Amino acid sequence: MTGIGPVEPVDSPDSGESYDVIGTDGTRLTDRWNARWRSMPPRARRATLTATAIALLAAGVLVPRIPSEDHHPEPEHTPVPWPANVTAWRYLGPAGLPEPPGTHPTSGRFRFAVDVHGGPPVTLQVTGAAFTGLTAHALPETFTVHPGTTRRVTVEVTVSDCSGLPLNADLPFLDVTLRNARAIQHHSFIFGRAYSHDLFQLLRGACATTPASQPGRPSGSAGSQNAD
Repeated sequence: MTGIGPVEPVDSPDSGESYDVIGTDGTRLTDRWNARWRSMPPRARRATLTATAIALLAAGVLVPRIPSEDHHPEPEHTPVPWPANVTAWRYLGPAGLPEPPGTHPTSGRFRFAVDVHGGPPVTLQVTGAAFTGLTAHALPETFTVHPGTTRRVTVEVTVSDCSGLPLNADLPFLDVTLRNARAIQHHSFIFGRAYSHDLFQLLRGACATTPASQPGRPSGSAGSQNAD
């Protein structure tokens, strides 16, 4: 079963989509000049080029040819995509051998494939595993995936508190922080039946309890009860 991600539409924060952008890279000086140049009308561009050429000629510097009237407009700059738009997770299965019967491990490892479909490289960090009482981190903790490539990673999930954990639920997810040249985002990737089955095997084993002894019957005979 593969992961489904992103969970929410993530086209643009300006359109009111519901995902969390927590940071962004600073604007570079060249970006500001490029944006200003693209916003100028053709006549203003020609006037600027002419004034620059005259100044450079006066200084004895050779300049390139000034574009003619029929010069084709520059192509529009393609914005860097949001990291959550181009990143996908797929569940591959549990990592390592099954635990022997009768043992109750409190942590387990799960294998995933992470794809980045375009844009600049995306750096990722797993920050949570769906429910209070669970912690999760990737091995290595922070990793980078380059566009057009797939990286296989292992995520270790640890049960730290059984009191609030469901022992069966659909569509568990991983909380992930993603970062590329455009932004830093918090995002959740949700997975289907295979990951749900494997995760809840870990939860049921880690949170298994020994049933309490039942009080003796008035007749003096002993009684017991087994809980599934």
